Amino acid sequence: MDTKKIKKSYKETSALVWQEGRLYVAKSLEVEVASQGKTKKEALGNLKEAIELYFEKELSAPKLFHRI
Repeated sequence: MDTKKIKKSYKETSALVWQEGRLYVAKSLEVEVASQGKTKKEALGNLKEAIELYFEKELSAPKLFHRI
């Protein structure tokens, strides 16, 4: 398994990358997000996009609880 970094201007996360059959799987260690691709590079690129979409959704989600 390889440990890689995915950089964003405001966030950096570590990822594990491993091969399952003909595909590579990339999984973030800090966020419950994973993706896959035909190559390690593609799997990491797909993971980067999935993390960006995850945080985009998280930031736009309505707050259910207010701090007291």
